Amino acid sequence: MVYIYPPCRSNNNLYISPRVLNNNFIDRKKDMFDPNIPSYKRPYMNMKIDPWSALSIDDYSKLFEEFGILPFDQLLPEIKDPHRYMRRKIIFGHRGYDLITDAMNNGKPFSVMSGFMPSGKIHLGHKMVMEEIIWHQQQGADAFVGIADREAHSVRGFSWERCRDIGVNEYITSLIALGFEPEGHIYFQSDSEQVKDLAFELGSKANFSELSAIYGFTGETSVSHMLSAVTQSADILHPQLDEFGGPKPTVIPVGADQDPHIRLTRGLGHKMNMFKIEGREDKKGRHYFSIRSKSAPEDTLKELAERIPGTTKLFEGHVDVLDFDNFEELLKTVRAVELEFGGYAFVPPSSTYHRFMSGLQGGKMSSSVPDSYISLTEDPKGAAKKVKRAKTGGRITLEEQKKLGGEPDKCSVYELLLFNLVEDDEELAQIYNDCVSGQKVCGNCKALAAEKMEKFLKEHQELREVAKDRLDEYGL
Repeated sequence: MVYIYPPCRSNNNLYISPRVLNNNFIDRKKDMFDPNIPSYKRPYMNMKIDPWSALSIDDYSKLFEEFGILPFDQLLPEIKDPHRYMRRKIIFGHRGYDLITDAMNNGKPFSVMSGFMPSGKIHLGHKMVMEEIIWHQQQGADAFVGIADREAHSVRGFSWERCRDIGVNEYITSLIALGFEPEGHIYFQSDSEQVKDLAFELGSKANFSELSAIYGFTGETSVSHMLSAVTQSADILHPQLDEFGGPKPTVIPVGADQDPHIRLTRGLGHKMNMFKIEGREDKKGRHYFSIRSKSAPEDTLKELAERIPGTTKLFEGHVDVLDFDNFEELLKTVRAVELEFGGYAFVPPSSTYHRFMSGLQGGKMSSSVPDSYISLTEDPKGAAKKVKRAKTGGRITLEEQKKLGGEPDKCSVYELLLFNLVEDDEELAQIYNDCVSGQKVCGNCKALAAEKMEKFLKEHQELREVAKDRLDEYGL
């Protein structure tokens, strides 16, 4: 009998082989990331998400059911100073974030990584990811930010010069202005030899069937477009390379549309590792570990058998550990041996998922509709006017508003306050309650949000000018 030991809350451990799952821990139907099942054979069911298509998710609970994303609010008690996105359930889901909370709470190394495709104006949606990166950096993470110029070049057809111009003058400048520290790493994909070399290695573990199932690639998809997907996996895994301190938990803050990249990367990381550890039970009901070789050199199993305390049995292709039950120490030994023999020993990347902001006129934000979004570089007074024209959750008449109250959950103006403009939870709660009780009308909220937006943009753009003079501190 094969069992999972110890109980794995979110199937984080890439060395555990979940061939038989205890339903008390994980509903097998919801486990969309069993590494023993090729991703193109996994039951993705009815919902499709694609990082290159416009996406509107009306029911985020479907992501829990169909893609195995776990609710984030269960982890809040373990986070000492949660970001407002966490407190307000804007970050709604995660994969493996318990590895990150463990690292933060116990002073262990961890990293945060995310990236931006340089394809247009930086807006409030990009700011969300930047804030999440910076917050994790402040909690002790080694922070990595990639500018996906290879993706912009292959998918959007942008010249390399245009990619660099947008990357520096839109994204990097605002990232620094928001508080990203120079100790972190900012890079362009096309400049990073580590990322390019790792992408080549990962490409040997990916095939067209898998990529087409995840991304919807067809016979018309260019090879460079497919390569950009593998390059993003290299972005995510490269903070664990030896030159950056070796294997460690890494969190990737993204919108739900980017989950295909996370799923692919976790699968590729598993394939790259030399070993998997299975918990087993013999005929007498005694539990033991079995370390199974996937692609390890022959001498590695012998080395493991000699290093692991207690009784071990060496077989062709695996080592059984009979009387040593310290899983964390066993895992540490397995990773150390893999690294010594030239392997990667990747820790599966964790991820957080945040809700999408609505467009100012309702529906989705669209770069082709300027009034639907606010850029961090646009005129502050012009942005304030956009806020005043935005769609609200108010009633048709003032009388109805006072009688029935407003609907802030359907209001793009309240959403601006919720996501971006009000840090204090009590202040936000007062605004919400005044709206639903009918005490506050839409004009008041619009005026407040417009004033706050104008002030934020003015201050941010002043900080951007300072950031432009600091680019050399970041190696740019």
